Amino acid sequence: MSDSVQNGTVFLIPTVIAPDTHQKVLSPQIRDVVNSTNYYLVENIRTARRFLSAIPIKTPIDQLQFELLNKKTSPEELPVLMQPAFAGHNIGIMSEAGCPGVADPGALAVSYAHRKNLRVVPLVGPSSILLALMASGFNGQSFTFHGYLPIDKNKRIRAIKSLEKQSQQHQQTQIFMETPYRNNHLFSDVIKHCHPKTLICVAKNISGTEEYIKTQPVYAWRKEKLELHKVPTVFLLFSTKD
Repeated sequence: MSDSVQNGTVFLIPTVIAPDTHQKVLSPQIRDVVNSTNYYLVENIRTARRFLSAIPIKTPIDQLQFELLNKKTSPEELPVLMQPAFAGHNIGIMSEAGCPGVADPGALAVSYAHRKNLRVVPLVGPSSILLALMASGFNGQSFTFHGYLPIDKNKRIRAIKSLEKQSQQHQQTQIFMETPYRNNHLFSDVIKHCHPKTLICVAKNISGTEEYIKTQPVYAWRKEKLELHKVPTVFLLFSTKD
């Protein structure tokens, strides 16, 4: 008879991307998983505790263990952070918002889990990147997510022009975002420096009560006043060959 302990499972647990939407956007499977998971690697402990309290879960929050897994986490920390899985405990990985592992530090732990032959299970939940792509009307078969563009204005402008060129050459959708308090600066540069006929989709507050998703050419955006300050927003660009 073997005394070996079966490894736990690493669950990728999506969180909401808009407040008070968990009943609308989350799969019932997530509630089942969190009720059998006591150990979490999370990008933001306060956000994670608030999310689990809202579901709600059966286990008191104070009895759960949370460890930080963020952009400052080094690969050398992973053996300790992932140790509970080798003792037979499930591990839940959560991003601050949306799906962990997608433009998110959770990918570090997932990569480690695969190297150590741990089972990884992604759960269904909202991704602002994919939801924005779905709603844009742009090419969904060829697209690139660039994450955050440079903060420096001159570098940002060069990046925007490069994305427009890539889109035109390859008929590829270009997806990018910005820290919410810099959204207006980014959008201003996009509509100022892109060709008038380049299509831009702005998707803000996705899945929230004030959701706004609109696609139109740059020349049309130049006629509008759009306020994006401190609003979670995804930008998509598509340049035709015409």
